[in-house]
This record gives sequence, structure tokens and C-alpha cells, in this order.
Amino acid sequence: MTKLGFTGDVMLGRLVDERQRRRSADAVWGNVDDRLRNLDGLFINLECCLSARGTPWTDTYRPFHFRADPDWAIPALVSVGVDWANLANNHILDYGPTALRDTIDHLDDAGIAHSGAGADADAARAPAFVSVGDLDVALVSFTDNTPEFAAGPDEPGTAYVQFDVTDDEATRIVGDALARAREADPDLLVASLHWGPNMRTEPPVEFREFVRWLAERGVNVVHGHSAHVFQGVEVVDETLVLYDTGDFVDDYAVDDSLHNDRSFLFEVRVEGNDPTELRLAPTESYDLAVHEAEHYASNWSMQRMDALSSAFGTQFKREDDELCLSL
Repeated sequence: MTKLGFTGDVMLGRLVDERQRRRSADAVWGNVDDRLRNLDGLFINLECCLSARGTPWTDTYRPFHFRADPDWAIPALVSVGVDWANLANNHILDYGPTALRDTIDHLDDAGIAHSGAGADADAARAPAFVSVGDLDVALVSFTDNTPEFAAGPDEPGTAYVQFDVTDDEATRIVGDALARAREADPDLLVASLHWGPNMRTEPPVEFREFVRWLAERGVNVVHGHSAHVFQGVEVVDETLVLYDTGDFVDDYAVDDSLHNDRSFLFEVRVEGNDPTELRLAPTESYDLAVHEAEHYASNWSMQRMDALSSAFGTQFKREDDELCLSL
């Protein structure tokens, strides 16, 4: 059995960056560090650039700019065995092309695979490949956020599309990326999508339709993020859909009703080449680090995930203070 962990936003900039300069690199993982290390593979959405260079993006209005010092951030990612990072999001160019290039270089030097942004559109859309034990995983990344960050034929940026099956250009671009990924004959194909606006608790109809299009093209796991709150889980044919994995660690203001400080470590267990089980371990972000959620927060998150997922016909079981789903 192979255990793969998926997380939502890992935002290491701003206040997290300030605090981390005065504590150990792995302190940002709180008391979930051992659990992360015990995974066979760990896949995250990196919601910041890793650079000491660049200047804040001013071509269009940006209320927030997220950047972390790679001198501690890379050791932090390495300390828990991060294998791959999604870069297709609305903060990877917060400090411009220079910081994007630095981020890619630092991840490459650390042996952390990545997809979703690059030196041009072809590089940004290119799949990433990760070997986890005997399992070969291919990952493609796209975002519908921040069109001004989109990579061009000769311009660095993100893999930008609209997630709409009626958009011929979008299906061509994503279809080409999936075809490139399948050429390597991976055991598992993952589509990581940074989609939709903030603080939405349910995916729109267009996203559900796009998921069905992805399932028809052999995607095994859809890894969604962007909303800052977790959304429900659905199984479409044999495709596991994590519509939004929420926030994992950050310094964001907390909404008292939606609780964007609460989410899960999404653990996908694979037997042979097939995902066989999803386990959700509740987490909570505070003190600029991620922690195992305590009793009240844990119950709140599990009850909410139950309710959100049941709308898709998904029925979890509770086991050892986690939610479990057989696939």
C-alpha cells in the first residue's frame, strides 16, 4: 500500500515568514510533522513564491503579496518530504518573473517536482512526474485565477484556463497536457486545479461538468484548491474528486462561520495502481503553523465534510477520529 497526502494552501509568506525566521524550519508543521513524514508521497499547493528577490506586482491591483525566504522554506518542505508543489495559483507571481524563476530553481535544487507555472506557456502546462516507491505519478496543474499571470508563448507565468467544457480552447489546452502525461504511462494521473473564488463552500455546475470531462480522460484524482475552505468529496466513475482542500497553513484572517482555519490532511491510499481508500485527518491552523484539530474543531470539520459530501452521494465512516471512504 502507498500513502499519498494532499493538502490545500501552504502559504509560507508574510507573518509565517517573519515567525519562521525565529524558529526551526519544521516548526511550521506543528504537531502533524511526523504524520507528514510517514506518508510515502506529499503533494501541496504552494501559495507563495520562494525568493529573496523580485518586486511586488503592480501591473494590476494586488491587495496581498506572498513571498517566503527560501533559506528556511526549502528546508521546511524537505523536512516533511514534500514531493511536488502546485504553482498554478494567484500568488506565484506576486513578486514578478524573477521570484518565479527563483522559486522554480530552488524547488529543482531540492528535488521537489512542480507544475503549473514556468518560463513560457509550454513549460507552465507541462506535466510533472514523481516516483513514490513503485508508484509512478503524473500531475498536471491549471488555474482560472488571475489571468494577468498567464504564461504566454515567450512570457513566464501560470497555466491559465477557464474550467468550462464548452470552451474549446480550454479543453484543447488541458487535453494536450493530459495526453503528454499519459505518454509516460503513469500508474496514477492527478489533475491539480486552483479554481473558483474565495470562501465558496460548493463547486459550481461548470466545475462538476469539467470533472466529468476529466474522468472520461483517465484522471484518477482531482486535487482542488483556491476557496480557502474545504468543499465536499465526490467519486465520479472511478475518479476521486477533492473539490477543494482548503487551507493547510497560512496567516489568513479567520471567518468565524466558515472557519477557513480548519481543513484536513487528505490521505489517498493506493493498492497496486488503484486508489482504494481516502482518509481525512482534521487539521487546524493557528500560531502560524498547522496542528491536529482538537476535539471541538475536529468534530465541526467532520460534520461539515459529511454534510457537504452527502450532497454528492458520498458517505464517509468515522474511524480513529478520521473520516474514511472506501473507493
